[in-house]
Amino acid sequence: MTGKGFRLIVILLITALTQSLTYAQKTEEQNKKEEKPAYIFATKYEAKRTPVKNQYKTSACWCFSTISFLESEFIRQKSEEIDLSEMFIVRHAFLQKANNYIRLHGKTNFGRGWLNHNVIDIIRRYGIVPENVYTGNPVYQNKPNHEEMAAVLKAMLDAILKRSGSSFKERSLAVTPKWKKAFEAVLDAYLGRLPETFHYKGRQYTPKSFASDYLKLNPDDYIELTSYTHHPFYQKFRLEIPDNYGCDCGDNYYNVPIDELERSVDSAIKNGFSIVFAGDTSERDYSGTKTGYGIVPLKEWEDKTKQEKDEKIVEPVKEKEITQQMRQENFDNFTTTDDHSMHIVGIAYDQNGTKFYLAKDSFGTDRKNKGYVYLSRSYFRLKTVAVMINKRSLPSDIANKLDLIVQNKMTK
Repeated sequence: MTGKGFRLIVILLITALTQSLTYAQKTEEQNKKEEKPAYIFATKYEAKRTPVKNQYKTSACWCFSTISFLESEFIRQKSEEIDLSEMFIVRHAFLQKANNYIRLHGKTNFGRGWLNHNVIDIIRRYGIVPENVYTGNPVYQNKPNHEEMAAVLKAMLDAILKRSGSSFKERSLAVTPKWKKAFEAVLDAYLGRLPETFHYKGRQYTPKSFASDYLKLNPDDYIELTSYTHHPFYQKFRLEIPDNYGCDCGDNYYNVPIDELERSVDSAIKNGFSIVFAGDTSERDYSGTKTGYGIVPLKEWEDKTKQEKDEKIVEPVKEKEITQQMRQENFDNFTTTDDHSMHIVGIAYDQNGTKFYLAKDSFGTDRKNKGYVYLSRSYFRLKTVAVMINKRSLPSDIANKLDLIVQNKMTK
């Protein structure tokens, strides 16, 4: 064979291989386009809200979800979108948690997590500001990251307590008030100094006057509901979860049967309100990145065969009907834990008519459903630890059972 003939054969082989690979790639892409999702959702009720944000490495879902909820409350009442500062709340929260940690000699939690009512409490005490007034992000960061700051702050507190932990009551070892100034200096270095006054739309405000005069936010409008049988229904109690700590947290959750909690949430959403979800998102059948939904299949993962585990979900699966007893068992054995908070903004239905709750998450839009997650009715009933809700949205009979005084009911 001549060199020319050999080169021709090589060229033909390369051409054939290239065409084959191109065809295979196009076929694969076509199959992906034609592959139907297992769940097809249609949203029926939807509250107005602000765009999805990214909490990144802050562990501040408790703050992002509650602030998103309050932004929706402002839109609902004023028909005006507003962007509020999460880091203003987080900055105050760290100091409050530090005070509590020192007062209790370190025998409590000091972490980045907290709860939704803590946001309301901080606004009641200190007010709130717009995002552009206090971003809380150093110039070298485009996403909030509190990992180093939290480690430094915890080390400071532990060092103070260790130095003062001598069995001899020496005055030289007493805790001085100077630790607070040092603690706040670290917060200032990482998050920036808090504003005392600022201008917004041509008027000067303090954080407190902005909350009361511009936002017209009434902290007493917002309550939290839960549903567990180890406490009496229609009374308030202190929910026993790790993040519910503080010297003044008190009895801050109203306890209602799960059917009434579900009805309260549905009533709110159907009347233009939204709610805050606090609950468990660490389940195998929950994913905000891959599937974009959370479900409770009839069959437990451990009870499935290898073949069943390997099967791909191609259509909605049958789910458990969640009872009050199942909720309680999951809470008592730690199968349900309080590990995340999201802003529920709507009700949707899948192609089989199963109800799902549309939740706005806070990890950016580069995820499934552009940052939103669908929670099935079963998932919501089983894995919701508590919700925050505007008491004006409650059905009248439930408000009466809780002995709540609600004026201007269902005011939008």
